[in-house]
Amino acid sequence: MKFAKLAVAAVALAATPALANDQVVAGATVYGPQGGEVGTIVAVENGQAVLDTGKHKVPLAVNMYGQGETGPTITVTKDQINGMIDAQLAEAAAKRDAALVVGAEAMAADHAPLGTILEVEGDNVVIARGGDEADKVTLLRTHFDATDHGLMARLTNAQIDAAMSQAAAPTTGDAGE
Repeated sequence: MKFAKLAVAAVALAATPALANDQVVAGATVYGPQGGEVGTIVAVENGQAVLDTGKHKVPLAVNMYGQGETGPTITVTKDQINGMIDAQLAEAAAKRDAALVVGAEAMAADHAPLGTILEVEGDNVVIARGGDEADKVTLLRTHFDATDHGLMARLTNAQIDAAMSQAAAPTTGDAGE
């Protein structure tokens, strides 16, 4: 389940925004321009209604929904919105993959320095934390995004440290206890 940033879809939907309506509630079925089912609203909070198409969970502004005879409506079909999100995700993955190169600097999710990429092999990315090759961590390719600020991990240093501590902690119930 992915929450997608909806820049492209928001632009497409903004062509005919409707006033907020009382049909936009969790559990409501959303319909497209020809009356076909697009998905279900799974949450409404802070002016956003999260639409679950069955493939993607897409946050849309509440005022993007129109009012229909059978429930809330939007100006795109299920296939169109899924296609827009698929294209956005593919573009983001291509940018990320292009940025994941040996020698690139990465930052943590909280914008703190993370380290230098030492190796990229398949989905594994080896980072020298703080540039120290003795302090390495391996993260997955999917743990990174290419942003306007550079290559960024989806984890903070604190989260990485906690995961490494947990992995290094002895387990109970080992033979020999």
